[in-house]
Amino acid sequence: MNESLLRELVPAVIGVLGRRGADFASAEDAVQEALIRALETWPDDPPRDPKAWLVTVAWHRFLDAARAEAARRGRELAMEAEAPAGPAPAKDDTLRLYFLCAHPTLPPGSAVALTLRAVGGLTTRQIATAYLVPESTMAQRISRAKRRIAGLPLDQPGDLGTVLRVLYLVFNEGYGGDVDLAAEAIRLTRHLVVLTDEPEVAGLLALMLLHHARRASRTGPGGRLVPLAEQDRSRWDTGLITEGVTILQAALARDRLGEYQAQAAIAALHADARSTSETDWVQIVEWYDELLRITGSPVVRLNRAVAVGEADGPRAGLAALAEVNPDLPRYAAVTAYLHEHAGDLEHAAKLYAEASRAATSVLERDHLTREAARVRQLLRP
Repeated sequence: MNESLLRELVPAVIGVLGRRGADFASAEDAVQEALIRALETWPDDPPRDPKAWLVTVAWHRFLDAARAEAARRGRELAMEAEAPAGPAPAKDDTLRLYFLCAHPTLPPGSAVALTLRAVGGLTTRQIATAYLVPESTMAQRISRAKRRIAGLPLDQPGDLGTVLRVLYLVFNEGYGGDVDLAAEAIRLTRHLVVLTDEPEVAGLLALMLLHHARRASRTGPGGRLVPLAEQDRSRWDTGLITEGVTILQAALARDRLGEYQAQAAIAALHADARSTSETDWVQIVEWYDELLRITGSPVVRLNRAVAVGEADGPRAGLAALAEVNPDLPRYAAVTAYLHEHAGDLEHAAKLYAEASRAATSVLERDHLTREAARVRQLLRP
């Protein structure tokens, strides 16, 4: 059974039920039940028309639920008698779902979960497993999200920036369970590129592909974190890099620069270099300047200081850090790195240890602890 095809059909099926009169929450629930039924029955008895099968099963599920509520019998009969109001383009249905599920009023975690279900076609169990939470917890999160957006009009333009942030959140969640969230985010973003004509969508896709190309080299034995400078670049996926650079160049040529295009340009410069020392750090600093102009982000300012340290020397990098809030995550780690390269090993060792205690992930904490031990070793006679 082609699960990828099954997932791609979900937004269109929700759109059909919506045009027949179902509200979003009820339609999405019915399609989820049809999806689970398909996963159970299709391997042994695949339908000739997968979309029609899903529409039929989901519509019957919806009607069954409607009949269960006596107070809604009048509405149910009206819906049964009503014919579909003409076929709307599947493109429009799917794009509305992107905007609805990533509505600005939803918390980021809820928007991510709802997008994966309604647009991505994943089951609640798959999403829960990927996020390492109980299925009941994820079900409650999705239910709260659907209640929050109940009754919102679908005929108003959505916020594309919010949609892109949600997709990037999915990409950055990592890999868990039987669903590769990074690959799923790439699939959804490819879909969005087809539905829209915005260079920033292409920029996000390029950024994802360029980061994903380095996936195999990011961890070592036992899951140990491998920083960019130490990664085996022969393990980078040159096909994904080529595709990402091609997509980025086409987006940049439209002269409507956005933050994802700028981030992708930085990632492309890293991918183009055979080693850290051969990286065009001067151009990377220039792209960070553009990114800082667009976003004003403190995290961008912190990353820019690292690039300045590589381009102009660690003392210049430390001077650039003077403009960064010391309370920012990774501030101590960046400061330690720059002090080490400036020759101040004792201070660097202390800062690496401080950074390890403040790390938010086990992998990062272990890496910084090893860095502190390595620099202390250098201090010994």
